[in-house]
Amino acid sequence: MTGVLLLLPFFLARFGLMARLDRDAVRRAAHFAPLSAGEKPAYWVYQLSNGAILVYLFFLRIRPAPAWLFALGAAVWLAGLVLLIRSVADFAAPSATGIHTNGVYRLSRNPMYVAYFLFFTGCALLTQSPLLFAFVALFQISAHWIVRAEERWCVQQFGEEYQRYMERVRRYI
Repeated sequence: MTGVLLLLPFFLARFGLMARLDRDAVRRAAHFAPLSAGEKPAYWVYQLSNGAILVYLFFLRIRPAPAWLFALGAAVWLAGLVLLIRSVADFAAPSATGIHTNGVYRLSRNPMYVAYFLFFTGCALLTQSPLLFAFVALFQISAHWIVRAEERWCVQQFGEEYQRYMERVRRYI
Protein backbone atom coordinates (compact mmCIF):
# COMPACT_ATOMS: atom_id res chain seq x y z
CA MET A 1 0.00 0.00 0.00
CA THR A 2 1.32 3.44 -0.91
CA GLY A 3 2.35 5.83 1.84
CA VAL A 4 0.25 8.69 0.50
CA LEU A 5 -2.89 6.90 1.72
CA LEU A 6 -1.71 7.66 5.25
CA LEU A 7 -2.39 11.33 4.54
CA LEU A 8 -6.08 11.00 3.69
CA PRO A 9 -7.30 11.03 7.31
CA PHE A 10 -4.91 13.90 8.03
CA PHE A 11 -6.44 16.10 5.34
CA LEU A 12 -9.96 15.07 6.26
CA ALA A 13 -9.37 16.07 9.88
CA ARG A 14 -7.21 19.14 9.33
CA PHE A 15 -9.32 20.72 6.62
CA GLY A 16 -12.60 18.80 6.27
CA LEU A 17 -13.50 18.52 9.94
CA MET A 18 -12.25 22.00 10.75
CA ALA A 19 -14.27 23.56 7.91
CA ARG A 20 -17.35 21.62 8.95
CA LEU A 21 -17.04 22.76 12.57
CA ASP A 22 -16.13 26.38 11.86
CA ARG A 23 -15.13 27.80 8.47
CA ASP A 24 -13.40 30.73 10.17
CA ALA A 25 -11.18 28.26 12.05
CA VAL A 26 -9.57 27.22 8.74
CA ARG A 27 -8.56 30.83 8.11
CA ARG A 28 -7.31 31.25 11.69
CA ALA A 29 -5.27 28.04 11.50
CA ALA A 30 -3.66 29.14 8.24
CA HIS A 31 -2.59 32.49 9.70
CA PHE A 32 1.14 32.89 10.22
CA ALA A 33 2.20 35.35 12.87
CA PRO A 34 4.64 38.08 11.84
CA LEU A 35 8.16 36.67 11.82
CA SER A 36 11.36 38.28 12.99
CA ALA A 37 14.33 38.29 10.64
CA GLY A 38 15.80 35.22 12.35
CA GLU A 39 12.53 33.29 12.02
CA LYS A 40 12.10 33.81 8.28
CA PRO A 41 14.58 31.08 7.28
CA ALA A 42 12.78 28.72 9.68
CA TYR A 43 9.51 29.55 7.92
CA TRP A 44 10.98 28.44 4.58
CA VAL A 45 12.47 25.28 6.09
CA TYR A 46 9.04 24.61 7.63
CA GLN A 47 7.25 25.04 4.29
CA LEU A 48 9.80 23.08 2.27
CA SER A 49 10.01 20.21 4.75
CA ASN A 50 6.21 20.09 4.94
CA GLY A 51 6.04 19.86 1.15
CA ALA A 52 8.79 17.25 1.10
CA ILE A 53 6.90 15.09 3.60
CA LEU A 54 3.69 15.28 1.58
CA VAL A 55 5.32 14.65 -1.81
CA TYR A 56 7.75 11.96 -0.64
CA LEU A 57 4.90 9.87 0.77
CA PHE A 58 3.69 9.39 -2.82
CA PHE A 59 6.87 7.38 -3.49
CA LEU A 60 6.89 5.28 -0.34
CA ARG A 61 5.16 2.05 0.57
CA ILE A 62 3.87 1.01 3.96
CA ARG A 63 6.00 -1.89 5.20
CA PRO A 64 4.24 -4.47 7.39
CA ALA A 65 7.45 -6.20 8.52
CA PRO A 66 8.87 -6.38 11.06
CA ALA A 67 5.55 -6.59 12.87
CA TRP A 68 6.74 -4.76 16.01
CA LEU A 69 7.86 -1.75 13.94
CA PHE A 70 4.60 -1.73 12.00
CA ALA A 71 2.64 -1.88 15.27
CA LEU A 72 4.69 0.95 16.77
CA GLY A 73 4.25 3.05 13.63
CA ALA A 74 0.51 2.40 13.55
CA ALA A 75 0.18 3.33 17.24
CA VAL A 76 2.15 6.59 16.84
CA TRP A 77 0.27 7.45 13.62
CA LEU A 78 -3.09 6.76 15.27
CA ALA A 79 -2.15 8.76 18.38
CA GLY A 80 -1.25 11.69 16.13
CA LEU A 81 -4.53 11.38 14.24
CA VAL A 82 -6.63 11.20 17.41
CA LEU A 83 -4.82 14.20 18.88
CA LEU A 84 -5.25 16.09 15.60
CA ILE A 85 -9.01 15.43 15.56
CA ARG A 86 -9.33 16.52 19.19
CA SER A 87 -7.15 19.60 18.59
CA VAL A 88 -9.16 20.61 15.53
CA ALA A 89 -12.45 20.25 17.41
CA ASP A 90 -11.12 22.32 20.32
CA PHE A 91 -9.54 24.91 17.99
CA ALA A 92 -12.90 25.38 16.26
CA ALA A 93 -14.43 26.47 19.60
CA PRO A 94 -12.21 29.15 21.16
CA SER A 95 -13.17 31.05 24.30
CA ALA A 96 -15.01 34.36 24.04
CA THR A 97 -11.66 36.18 24.12
CA GLY A 98 -10.34 34.11 21.21
CA ILE A 99 -7.74 32.22 23.21
CA HIS A 100 -7.86 28.46 22.86
CA THR A 101 -7.85 27.13 26.42
CA ASN A 102 -10.43 24.37 26.13
CA GLY A 103 -9.99 20.61 25.78
CA VAL A 104 -6.43 19.58 24.91
CA TYR A 105 -5.39 23.23 24.96
CA ARG A 106 -5.53 22.92 28.74
CA LEU A 107 -2.61 20.50 28.50
CA SER A 108 -0.61 21.98 25.63
CA ARG A 109 -0.52 25.42 24.05
CA ASN A 110 0.25 23.79 20.70
CA PRO A 111 -1.47 20.41 20.50
CA MET A 112 -1.84 20.58 16.71
CA TYR A 113 1.94 20.80 16.30
CA VAL A 114 2.34 17.85 18.68
CA ALA A 115 -0.25 15.98 16.62
CA TYR A 116 1.59 16.76 13.37
CA PHE A 117 4.84 15.48 14.86
CA LEU A 118 3.26 12.24 16.07
CA PHE A 119 1.33 11.72 12.85
CA PHE A 120 4.32 12.30 10.54
CA THR A 121 6.62 10.25 12.78
CA GLY A 122 4.08 7.43 12.52
CA CYS A 123 4.23 7.77 8.73
CA ALA A 124 8.03 7.53 8.84
CA LEU A 125 7.86 4.44 11.05
CA LEU A 126 5.22 2.78 8.86
CA THR A 127 7.26 3.40 5.70
CA GLN A 128 10.60 2.77 7.46
CA SER A 129 12.11 5.70 5.61
CA PRO A 130 15.18 7.41 7.12
CA LEU A 131 14.79 10.29 4.65
CA LEU A 132 11.19 10.83 5.75
CA PHE A 133 12.42 10.86 9.37
CA ALA A 134 14.90 13.58 8.36
CA PHE A 135 12.12 15.63 6.75
CA VAL A 136 9.99 15.21 9.89
CA ALA A 137 12.91 16.33 12.08
CA LEU A 138 13.46 19.43 9.93
CA PHE A 139 9.74 20.13 9.99
CA GLN A 140 9.59 19.86 13.78
CA ILE A 141 12.68 21.94 14.46
CA SER A 142 11.51 24.70 12.14
CA ALA A 143 7.97 24.51 13.56
CA HIS A 144 9.41 25.47 16.94
CA TRP A 145 10.43 28.85 15.50
CA ILE A 146 6.96 29.31 14.01
CA VAL A 147 5.44 28.50 17.42
CA ARG A 148 7.64 31.10 19.09
CA ALA A 149 6.43 33.74 16.62
CA GLU A 150 2.81 32.69 17.18
CA GLU A 151 3.20 32.93 20.94
CA ARG A 152 4.79 36.39 20.67
CA TRP A 153 1.84 37.47 18.51
CA CYS A 154 -0.65 36.01 21.01
CA VAL A 155 0.97 37.97 23.84
CA GLN A 156 0.63 41.13 21.75
CA GLN A 157 -3.01 40.34 20.89
CA PHE A 158 -4.27 38.98 24.21
CA GLY A 159 -1.90 40.53 26.74
CA GLU A 160 -1.92 39.41 30.36
CA GLU A 161 -4.54 36.72 29.83
CA TYR A 162 -2.25 34.92 27.39
CA GLN A 163 0.76 35.46 29.68
CA ARG A 164 -1.13 33.71 32.49
CA TYR A 165 -2.08 30.92 30.09
CA MET A 166 1.61 30.51 29.17
CA GLU A 167 2.50 30.24 32.85
CA ARG A 168 -0.15 27.53 33.45
CA VAL A 169 0.21 25.41 30.31
CA ARG A 170 3.33 23.95 28.71
CA ARG A 171 4.31 24.81 25.16
CA TYR A 172 4.11 21.23 23.90
CA ILE A 173 3.61 18.45 26.45
